[in-house]
Amino acid sequence: MDDPTEVLDVAIVGAGIGGIIALHYARQAGLRARAFDRAAACGGLWSTLPAWQDIQIAAADWTAGDVPIAGTFQPDICANIQAWVDRFKLAPQIELDTPVHARPVSGGWALALPGRTAFARHLIAATGVHNEPVVPAVRRVSSEVTELHACALRDPAQLKDRSVLVVGAGASALDLLDLAVLHGAAAISWSHRGARWFTPTRKPKAIAGSVRDFSRLQASGLTHPQQSAAIEAELRGRYAKFGIQDVLPGQSFDVLHHQLIPGRHRMLEHFTGIRRIAAPPERIEARTVTFADGATVKPDLLLWGTGYATNLSWIEVPALQAVRNAQELRSRTGGAVRSLDAPQLYFLGTGLEGIGSTSFNYALLCRSIMSHICGTADLGLQPCTHNINHFDLVPYLAARDPRSFSAGWDRQHRALQLETPDDQPYPIPDWVH
Repeated sequence: MDDPTEVLDVAIVGAGIGGIIALHYARQAGLRARAFDRAAACGGLWSTLPAWQDIQIAAADWTAGDVPIAGTFQPDICANIQAWVDRFKLAPQIELDTPVHARPVSGGWALALPGRTAFARHLIAATGVHNEPVVPAVRRVSSEVTELHACALRDPAQLKDRSVLVVGAGASALDLLDLAVLHGAAAISWSHRGARWFTPTRKPKAIAGSVRDFSRLQASGLTHPQQSAAIEAELRGRYAKFGIQDVLPGQSFDVLHHQLIPGRHRMLEHFTGIRRIAAPPERIEARTVTFADGATVKPDLLLWGTGYATNLSWIEVPALQAVRNAQELRSRTGGAVRSLDAPQLYFLGTGLEGIGSTSFNYALLCRSIMSHICGTADLGLQPCTHNINHFDLVPYLAARDPRSFSAGWDRQHRALQLETPDDQPYPIPDWVH
C-alpha cells in the first residue's frame, strides 16, 4: 500500500453502541485507536431508524453505569450512545461521514478512507450483524401495492384506515402489527412462514423486556436444558392464557439458539381481528398479493417485517463478503470475536444474539478484546456455536482473560445478578491493567 497517513493499533469500523464501547476500552488500554462510520452521526443502525422503533429490553438492561438513558425509543437510544461519547470524551477519535474499505496486508490492515489511506494492526468490525434491510424476492406484475420495510416506515400515522399486510415472524413484524393496531388500520393481515417464540404479555416492552428474571434463573444454577424447559413451560402457559396456541412455534425453546423477545400487548389484545396466513407471499399483481398456499389479500400497504442481513462487503476477504447472517458469521468466528478467515480481525456481537444486557455485555467483551490485543489474554480460535446469554459471558471470558477477572470474580458477578435492583443498570466494568 502507499505510505499511510496514519498508523493505528486499532481501527474500529462502526460508531454504534458496540463501536463506541470498543473505542472507550481501546483508549483505556493506551492503544492508538480511531472509530470510523459512514453515517453523519454516531448510533450505527439506530441513527437511521424511525423514531417509533424501540429496543427489545428494558432501559436499565440497555445501558450501563451512570451513562444516562431517558427511554427505550430510537431518539433515546441515539442519545444514550452519544452520552458514551460525551462521558468519555471520545469525539476526537471518531470520524463520521467516513466509509472504509479494509484489506488484509502483512502485519495488519490497509484502510482506504476518503482522500487518504491508513494502516491498523488490528481491525474491529462493529458494523453489526444486522445492518442491511431484507425484502424477500417475490414476483411483481404491474404492482400497485405500496411496500415499505420496517426501517422505511417513518410516519406510522399513514396506517390509519388502511388495509395493512405485515410479512415476517420476528421482532420487526410484531412491532408493525402493534403499530397497525395503535394507529387504527382498517384491516390487518399477517403473513409468516413459521412462528418464533415471544413472551405474551399485557405489559409494554419497556417492562416486559427486562432480562432480570432470566438473570436470577441463571444464578439459581439450572443447566441450559433446565433453563430452556423452565422458560418454555412458562411461555406455553402464557400462550394458553392469551388463547394464541395457533402461533406456538413448532420447535422447543432453546436458550442456546433462540432469542426471547417480548410480545406486543396491543397486537395480543386484538389478535382475533388479525387475519393470519401461514405462508409467504409469492406474487404481487396490481393490488393483489398471492401467497404460497393460494390465499390472496388486497392491501393498501405491505410492510416487510423481515429483518436484516449481514453485509461485510467493506472487508476485502471473499469468505466474509459472502456471509449473509449472524449464524454464518458466528461459524467463522473463534473465541466469540476472532475471525477465522483473517488475522487480527474481530467481530462484535456474533455470540450475543440471545438474552442479555446490551452495554454491559459489550463492555465485558470489548475489555477482553483489548486484553487480547495487549497480550494479557488469549481468546482462542475455538468457535462458539451457540448464544452466550447474559452472565454466561462472564465465565466464558474469565477462562480466557484472567487478568480482567480478579480472584472472587464468580462471587462478585453472582452478587451483581442477584442484588442489582431491576430498575438500575449494571456497572461499567473497570479496566484493570
